[in-house]
Amino acid sequence: MGSLSIWHWLIVLVIVMLVFGTKKLGNMGGDIGKAVKGFKDGVKGEDDTTKTPPAAPSQVADKSTIDVETKEKNKL
Repeated sequence: MGSLSIWHWLIVLVIVMLVFGTKKLGNMGGDIGKAVKGFKDGVKGEDDTTKTPPAAPSQVADKSTIDVETKEKNKL
C-alpha cells in the first residue's frame, strides 16, 4: 500500500501531459539541458578565448544602437 505501482506512475504521467502538453514539457527539458551544460562549462572554467568573438558593428542587425565607451573619472 505504501509503494506506487507502474500503473500509478502511468496515470500521473498522463495527467501531467494533459495539464502541460507535450510541447511545453519538451521545451522545459531542453531549457534544463542547456542550463546543466552551461553550469558544467562554468565549473570547468573554460577560457573566453575559445568562444566566438562578438559581432562587428557592421554585422549588427539593429543600426539604431549606439556603441559608447565609458571612462571613469578619478576624484582627488
